[in-house]
Amino acid sequence: MSDIYLRPTGFVDAPFGFDGQVARLAGGMVWFSAVEMLSRDRPARLVPVADMPPLLKEDAALAVCWRRLTEARPALELGPRTLRFDQPQVMGIVNATPDSFSDGGRHGDAEGAAQAAFDMAAAGAALVDLGGESTRPGAETLWEDDEIARVAPVLERLRESGILMSIDTRKSAVMRAALARGARIVNDVSGLTHDGESLRTVADAGAPVVIMHNVGDPKTMQDAPRYDHVLLDVYDWLEGRIAAAVAGGIDPARIIADPGIGFGKTVRHNLELLNGLSLFHGLGVPVLLGASRKGFIGALSGEAGADARLGGSLAAVQTGLAQGVQLFRVHDVPETVQAVRVWRGLRDAALSPAH
Repeated sequence: MSDIYLRPTGFVDAPFGFDGQVARLAGGMVWFSAVEMLSRDRPARLVPVADMPPLLKEDAALAVCWRRLTEARPALELGPRTLRFDQPQVMGIVNATPDSFSDGGRHGDAEGAAQAAFDMAAAGAALVDLGGESTRPGAETLWEDDEIARVAPVLERLRESGILMSIDTRKSAVMRAALARGARIVNDVSGLTHDGESLRTVADAGAPVVIMHNVGDPKTMQDAPRYDHVLLDVYDWLEGRIAAAVAGGIDPARIIADPGIGFGKTVRHNLELLNGLSLFHGLGVPVLLGASRKGFIGALSGEAGADARLGGSLAAVQTGLAQGVQLFRVHDVPETVQAVRVWRGLRDAALSPAH
């Protein structure tokens, strides 16, 4: 295994006229002209894409990482819906909880939560993520039957809606209950580590899964988190969890990685991860960014409350768009969809020159 990590950088608007000098990032709408070579024991260095071929011939592990960076991510065929990763997509958040950090209590009944999902889909969300347990910093673990009681009636109302739903849970029993009621994707903030049965549950169901990086549990994760090198530590943890998932029978083409902004990270850690997001394409799977209304935005904006962080949330989305992130988990769906569409319009214009 190579001890070198590749972070794409030097992004360009379009590849025209740069044959051999740029590469396409993960089959998406972003091209890069250089990579930052990172290592734990050597200084970083910047290498132009044009200089990479001989290095890839010399180092097989580096060649594998390069292939992962540049190969297209296959779409997910999920019943009547297709989730594509060749362009950015928006995942709306619906928390059927009384105590989530931003929207706790807003969707307190099943009818209200289902209506919120309808509204997000109508506003352009490609899928909606439903949660029944708060995982905010300091939150206590919820009994699985109580969590099922919160999400099951919402999913039952949405079963025939055609809305692509994911279930945000750490518990295998909740996963099974949600998948049986029409959820198609599992989003596990523990990276399939909280429940010893969750990996097998996902594998047996053949469901796609979001594996998120986390340290500890919600109650303790913000107790002075520390890393040797946050970018590389998070990358290595995700790579290990992806390998464990594949070894446990999960199709690698059905795995999505999330660096876990705000989960066991300080403000500085979050900012370093956001600046280095393009590194995570080296995992070879689509990347999800969940920075919406997170605490670091408040910390950088006069301690603005969770409901006053739209501008910072959109800034984080823009950072992800510029680095090829495929999926954005957000509270503010209409505003984020608009931002993504404008970005997409800019990319389309760059890739369709008038002369």
